[in-house]
Amino acid sequence: MTHTVEALLAYLVPTLGRAAHLIYPPNSVRKLVRPPQVHHAMPVTDCRGLVPPPSVDVAGFELLHAPSGVPDFYDDAAVRQAYYPEVAALLQRVLGVIDVVVFDHNQRSAVRAAQGQSGVRTPVDAAHNDYTPASGPRRAQEILAAAGRPSYAGHRLALINVWRPIIGPVQDVPLAVCDARSAQPADFVATDIHHFGEDDLEQPRHSGEIYSVQYNPAHRWYYVHDMQPTEVLLLKNWDSATDGRASYTPHTGFQNPDAPADARPRESIEVRTLVVYR
Repeated sequence: MTHTVEALLAYLVPTLGRAAHLIYPPNSVRKLVRPPQVHHAMPVTDCRGLVPPPSVDVAGFELLHAPSGVPDFYDDAAVRQAYYPEVAALLQRVLGVIDVVVFDHNQRSAVRAAQGQSGVRTPVDAAHNDYTPASGPRRAQEILAAAGRPSYAGHRLALINVWRPIIGPVQDVPLAVCDARSAQPADFVATDIHHFGEDDLEQPRHSGEIYSVQYNPAHRWYYVHDMQPTEVLLLKNWDSATDGRASYTPHTGFQNPDAPADARPRESIEVRTLVVYR
C-alpha cells in the first residue's frame, strides 16, 4: 500500500511582481530574507509505489539505488575528488548522456549549521525551482566555458541535481518533489537570489534567478519514505529541450507529521550537474 502523509508545504504568497531572496551564512548575525510564504496542506506520497516509476524526463525526478564509496560527505576535498566522478559515472550510465559536468555541491544539516560549520546550510522550507528560462541557459553556458567544453553549446543540455541522505533513514524534514506535469507556467514566479559568504556580508558571493512557486491544488507531491544513504533522487531544474519533456520540478523540505519524536535531524548532500545529451 502506498504511504501518503498530509504535510504543510511552504508556497510563495500570490504576487504580481518579482520576488527576492537573500541567503546569509548560518553563523552570521543576519537572518535569511525571503519572499512571504503561506503554508498549504498537501498530500505527499511515497514515490516508491509509483507504477511506472518516475523519470527525470517525464515527472522531473527519479529515484535510484546508488551506494557511494565516500566515507565523509563533509570532507569537501573528498567530495570533489571521489564523489563528483561517482555522480558523473552514474548519470552517464542511467541517462545515456555523453558527458556530465559536476560543478557544485552543498551539505544541509540544521544541527551543524547551528554550530557554525562552514559551508553547511539548513534544509530549505520553500517550494522553488533552481533555474528559470533566463538563468538556466545562461548558467549552462557559463559551466561549459569554465569546464573548457564550449563545443557542447549546440547540444541538448539539462541541469540536474543529485540529492542523497548523509544519514538514514530520513524521517525529519525529507525532500518533497512535485511532478513537473502537475505544475503550470502561472505557478512560477521569477525570484532574484543572492548568496553571501562568511567573509563578506555586503557583496553577494554569487547571484542568480530561481523560480518561487505559488500554490496550485493540482500539484502532485512525492517524497521517499525512510530514504537511505544508498539512494539518490535525481531532480531536473532546467532542460534546453522544448518538446514537452519535464524542465522545472518544484521541490522543498517539509516537516514530516509521521516522523518519530526521536528522529535524527536530516543531513543531506546535493550535487549540481550539467548533463550533455547526444
